[in-house]
Order: sequence, then structure tokens, then C-alpha cells
Amino acid sequence: MTHVVVLGAGYAGLTTALRLGRGQRVTIVDTAADFTERIRLHEYVAGRPSVSIPLTEFTKGRDIATVRDTVTAIDPERRTVHTGGGREITYDILVYALGSRTDTRTPGVAEHAFTVENASELRERVRAGAGSVAVVGGGLTGIEMAAELAEAYPGRGVELVTADAPGDRLSVKGKEYLRAALERLGVTVRPGVRVSHVDEGMLRTDKGDITAEVIVWAASFAVSALAAEAGLDVDDRGRIRVDDTLRSLSHPDVYAVGDAAAVHVPGVGELRMSCASGMPVGAHAADAITARAAGREPAQLNFRYFIQCVSLGRRAGLIQAVRADDSPKEWVLRGRAGAFVKEQICRSTVSSLRLLRRTRHGYWWPKRRTRSAVPSAPTGSSSTSSR
Repeated sequence: MTHVVVLGAGYAGLTTALRLGRGQRVTIVDTAADFTERIRLHEYVAGRPSVSIPLTEFTKGRDIATVRDTVTAIDPERRTVHTGGGREITYDILVYALGSRTDTRTPGVAEHAFTVENASELRERVRAGAGSVAVVGGGLTGIEMAAELAEAYPGRGVELVTADAPGDRLSVKGKEYLRAALERLGVTVRPGVRVSHVDEGMLRTDKGDITAEVIVWAASFAVSALAAEAGLDVDDRGRIRVDDTLRSLSHPDVYAVGDAAAVHVPGVGELRMSCASGMPVGAHAADAITARAAGREPAQLNFRYFIQCVSLGRRAGLIQAVRADDSPKEWVLRGRAGAFVKEQICRSTVSSLRLLRRTRHGYWWPKRRTRSAVPSAPTGSSSTSSR
């Protein structure tokens, strides 16, 4: 049997592992024993009981082993993965799905700011009665975090500090509703502000200092240096360059999926870091691996964006219709209806993974219309955006 080693059990990596068919023995390597619903971390910070599900709930009954360890190095020539626990795991096929983390290279961020990666510490800090909060970053991660905290802790004084206007990917109607929703929640938006340094309780910016008892950093995301250190062909952000079947351009026995892959789709462009593209890309990589193992030529990745989803607390949301290339249309769904749709989409990511445990064909995603294919019916799991 072909031994496929999947590094990372996030949305993309777990989708790949569960989608692989018969004839493959799969090993997942991850630092945690649980799958984390990353798209719900802002909810967890604001009080949701849990966003973790044991990996065994997804892998039981399947020929999938899990190794809880940290990947420290990859040796593509020997097809070996090295871990912090001293393991050497050999593979026939490697799926690199280590995702991304908040970029903390701005001076002082690592020492004085919270990120989504330490959501538990941030949760305890705000529950302990911390006062004002400054969230840095105008992408979906920052917007959702600021809105969630403002709703859960009214009167605390939540500020959203952004280099650009928040929600710059939204339509005019979408931006108008976002602005009104944040104002209703009491979030003070500071657009056009660039942070150069973070001190204890202080943001140093080009528009003057901003004080806050709690600083949450959600400004940008970066990938691990492991791929570059292993000699894989990467782009200027460290993401693995892949072909249209998600196979590394430099090492054909390595596939890359999710945030750690530089994926370009004709007519769509370069895919952004998100769950919206991560799960479809993971599924397609599994299909390509299965096809090649059976001696068939795999199909090219067919993907299109469908909607963007923004939660604005528990009682309001924004669903933004987009074109195939993720550019916004004018149609939006707002308020409680938007919150309801966003919740169903978040739930569908987990239900899709559970369905994949039972049948590898139980997942679909939006596709572009081609001469030889009709677009698949979209499912919520492929439309969720994490940032």
C-alpha cells in the first residue's frame, strides 16, 4: 500500500486524509490530538464552550494513524519527516498541510499581543475583567474578533485598528452594512493606521499612540519555513509552488494544500488563505493522488469562489455574493438571516468531514463552468472564509 503522510490536521489536511481512497495507508502528523474549528476561534474567545473535536471522531474505522508530534524537518531525498519527539517517519507521498499562523514579526507583537493561536489565554484575560481591547487587522479575522468581543463584553471599549478600510473585499452595500453593524456594537474603527511597534498596553502607530489593556493581533498571516528549509520550490511568502493537481513543482512526491500552498486557478487567480479554498484544494489533492496510484491522469483543479461570510456577533452576519475570482457582486444578505446562513456554513465544515469518514465522495465544492463539465452544487463547507 502507498504510505501517504499528511502534515497538519486542519481543514485542508484532514479533508485530504479522509478523501484518500483504498490502497493508501495514511498517517497524520499534528501537534494536537484535536481538530480545531479555526473559523470559530473568535466565538471561543467570547465564551463558546469549545471549538475542538477529537481527531479520533473523524478517523475511527479508517486506515488512518495519527501521530501527535511537532515536525522539525523534512528530508525530500530520503522521503523522511523528522519530529521533535525523535521520530523518523518515511513516506511514499507527502501532503504538506501545515497551514499558516499569525505573523508576529512586527516588533513587540510576540511579547505584548494575543493572537488566535493563543485563544485560550486571550479568553481568560477578557473573562478576568480586562478593560479596553484593540484588535489590529481589518481582514475577516480582525472584524469577527472585534465584533464578537464588543457584543459579549459591551462597554469594554473595543477598537479595530486597520491599515486599510475594514472589509475592503466587500461591495458598497456590504461595506455600508459592516460599518453600521460595527457602530451598533460599539466598535471604534480606526482606518488608515499603520502599527510600527507594540509595547505593553500600547500601539505605536504613524497616527500616534493607541492605548489598550488588551491587544489582539490579526494583521497578517505567515507560513512555516520548513518547506523552504527542505529545498522545496516556494514563493516569496514561503508557500510551496504547485501545479494544477497540487503537486510540488520541484518534488513530484510532495503535494501541498491549504494556506501553505501557492495555488493559481485560471480565471480565478491566486487562492487566498481561507477555509473556503482549503477544503476543496485538499479534496482535489486526494483525488489526484488516488488517480495517479491507479495509473490514471488526474484532472486539473476546478474551483471558483461563491460567497464570503462574515459573522458580526451572534445575532448578525453578512453574506456577500462574489464572482468566480472572489470580486464582490452587489447582492448581500444581512442581519439575522446572514447570521443564520453563516452558522449553517460553519456547521457544514464539520459535517462534511464526518461524511468523508464514511464515504470519500461525500464532499462537493463550487466549480467554474467548462465545456466538459457543469458546476457542482455548492456546499457551505467550501464557502466559509476564515480571514
